[in-house]
Order: sequence, then C-alpha cells, then structure tokens
Amino acid sequence: MSEQHIVTEIQDAVMTIRLNRADKKNALTSAMYEGLTAGFKAAAADPAVRVVLLTGSGDAFSSGNDLADFLKNTPTDAANSPVMLFMAAMSQFPKPIVAAVNGLAIGVGVTMLLHCDLVYASAKARFQMPFTNIGICPEFGSTLLLPAMMGHQRAAELTMLGEAFDAEKAKEAGIVNALVSEAELKTFARDQALKLASQPPNALRTTKALLKRWPQAALIEAIRVEAEHFMPMLKMPEALEAMGAFMQKRKPDFSQFS
Repeated sequence: MSEQHIVTEIQDAVMTIRLNRADKKNALTSAMYEGLTAGFKAAAADPAVRVVLLTGSGDAFSSGNDLADFLKNTPTDAANSPVMLFMAAMSQFPKPIVAAVNGLAIGVGVTMLLHCDLVYASAKARFQMPFTNIGICPEFGSTLLLPAMMGHQRAAELTMLGEAFDAEKAKEAGIVNALVSEAELKTFARDQALKLASQPPNALRTTKALLKRWPQAALIEAIRVEAEHFMPMLKMPEALEAMGAFMQKRKPDFSQFS
C-alpha cells in the first residue's frame, strides 16, 4: 500500500494501521490517504477485526499533510478526492478506534484523533493545528468537534493562534485520554485495544453508533462545508504566501492582506 507507507497487521482481533513514513515525520500524501481508506474499509468489512489501533512510525504520529504533494495533487472534485474519501471512511467507521500518539501530531495528525474512541499519547508528544498560520481553515469536522469537546474559547485558541501545545494540555482539553511513558505507549494502547476486542462485539458497535448518532448528521455536513472553504483556500494568496515562506524558511508577511 503506497510503497508501504501505510502498514496494516491483524492480530488477536485488532488491526494495527501504522503510518510508516518516518523520514518525513509521517506526512500524509494522496497515496497514503488511499492506503488509510483501504485499511479502514477492510477492517469494517472483516468480522475477524473488532478494533483498529492507529499509530505512527519513528518519533512522529503524523506531521499533517505533505504540502508539496497536497499542492501538486489538489483535487478538482473535492467530494471524491483521496482525503475526503478517507475522512468519510474514518468518521463513519463502525468499530472502535484506539490511537497511540507516539510523537509529533500536526494538522490532520490532530484532527483525526477527534474521530478515535480512545487516544493515548506519549508524555513527550507535541500537538499543533496551524491551519490559519498557513492561510487555510481547519478540517475533518474539527470546527464542530473541538468546541463541543472543550468550549469555544479553548478551541479558538488552539485553531486561531495555531500554536504548539504539549501532551498535558491535549489531555486537559479532552483530545487525549491518558499520558503514557514513551517506552510503554504502544503496549499500553494495544492492551486497551485488546480489552475492547474482548467485549461483546455487537454491544460495542451499538454503543459507538449511539455515542456518535446525535452529532453524526452535523459532522458529515461540517466536513463537507469545511472542505468547500479549505480546498479553494489552498490556491489563495494568503496560503501561497504562507506555504512559500515555509518552504523558503522565512517568516510570512500578511501585512498586504485585508
């Protein structure tokens, strides 16, 4: 799958989906989104899989989108783009998802955690949602889920300022269930996944469906509306200045914009 940048393994009713592009801090490409979608769809269809465990390789969970790849492959049909198909597959996945955040989580590396059922992070993990910093808006239903999770002001602080925050702040905000030592993280997260896998499967799926039922229609709409803003913003002057500055390793200048 995508040159093994997405690796899947099934053991003891748990499918582990691992982002495997450590040299690029697991930055996501279009091909990786396709691999993630295939993984979630396979897990949903396989009765032998009761839980998905999502994690990263190396010292990062995911540094977000690979900007060069994303700009090169900006979709003309947003609804059927690899990223939107991934968002649909993950947000509507019927079985529990456990995440082990083993390091850096940026952009979609954070917003995908909002669609997990249990999230455990290394105490050394660092988080950031720098969408406005690069001239775009938040995505993956985060403008709905974050305020519901932590209140408007804290959600505004994390998304409007786009500053990095530590694992303790992520836990306080409700993004993360618990902090675990780096050495113990993946074992701990897998043990939690195995606990879920040992539960009555129909009861587990029904509980998840009910927990998500009430905001589900709003979430689908939020993902769609965010994308309608997000995709065009990638080509707007603010984003071009921000991303150009990032690639040129200089500070962006937004003084010309009103």
